[in-house]
Amino acid sequence: MENDVHSFSVLGPDRRSASGPHAPHGEPSGRAGQEREFRILGPVEVHDPRTGLTLLPSGTKQRALLGALVVRAGQTVSAHRLIDEVWGGRPPANAGNALQAHVARLRRLLAQPRPGPREPHREWLATRSVGYALRLGRATTDAERFNRLAAEGRAAVAGDPGHAVELLRRALALWRGPALEGFVHGAVCAAEAARLEENRLSALEALYDACLRAARHDEITGELEELTADHPVRERFHDLLMVALYRCGRQAEALGVYDRARKHLVRELGVEPGPALRGRMEAILHHDPALAAPGPAGPLPTLAARVPTSEAVAEQEAVVMTLTHEIARLRGHVERLFLEQEALLRRFDSLRVASPRAR
Repeated sequence: MENDVHSFSVLGPDRRSASGPHAPHGEPSGRAGQEREFRILGPVEVHDPRTGLTLLPSGTKQRALLGALVVRAGQTVSAHRLIDEVWGGRPPANAGNALQAHVARLRRLLAQPRPGPREPHREWLATRSVGYALRLGRATTDAERFNRLAAEGRAAVAGDPGHAVELLRRALALWRGPALEGFVHGAVCAAEAARLEENRLSALEALYDACLRAARHDEITGELEELTADHPVRERFHDLLMVALYRCGRQAEALGVYDRARKHLVRELGVEPGPALRGRMEAILHHDPALAAPGPAGPLPTLAARVPTSEAVAEQEAVVMTLTHEIARLRGHVERLFLEQEALLRRFDSLRVASPRAR
């Protein structure tokens, strides 16, 4: 049987980030009067800066429940959907009652620590007719903070790459492990974990783009080597590593990166490298002057002249449009399935209650 709650002091500065071996630690917390932060960039937890305590639900079901409510903060999440998030495809026979018990435990968790004598009692979880809602108020989430810092960093890449590096490293340092780590039984948490992971990878691409624009290529080769090993078919990481190695005087290794990337793409996806990566390889072979390290605010060369302008651009645009439409179609289809499932479950419940056997 799960205990109600564990609480412990927040981990110290030796806590490792999942964003890279040289990422600095996240923004300082613990300022007086600061609201709680609900954290899902790693194991699900709640940090209270007023006390310095981090509240951690004691069991996987409690964490899955809290994770789903944080992902849909401010929205009512139906009981049927929460049951799917907590138990996946194997709910208990009395799933409704079991969910109510977990919600009660979660309420007790969020009520700690007790408010001060002048602080009103705060009800974090609201009960609705069809489910429950987490009311954040002025509280924040680490995912919201990450997205804000990452957006600011990406906006600064072209004009102030040094500042962009600082912002993006602060954003990435908020990660303590895979998003919603270990609690993605249902579609809500699984979809959000995948979306956040893609945002993390995009932020990493922007970070190393900014590093190259700031002529800090010698600092990032090791990090990019790890990323290309972890994500062997993500061409942008290979592209950035090739430029960094070339600028460090390691042309042969840069060409070796292209060869490894091509083998992975052919073996795992059945495709050749795209025009951008092929153009980078050709530029390295020809010692293109555009590959030289830029000045403090110089741009990273795109090597557009090395890419066949008409056919390649048209091909890329067609692929992007096709994928965009397909993603939108699939998202709409998934949402319709969820709505149909909930409608069928509500109808089933009403029929079961009305049935003489149910009485």
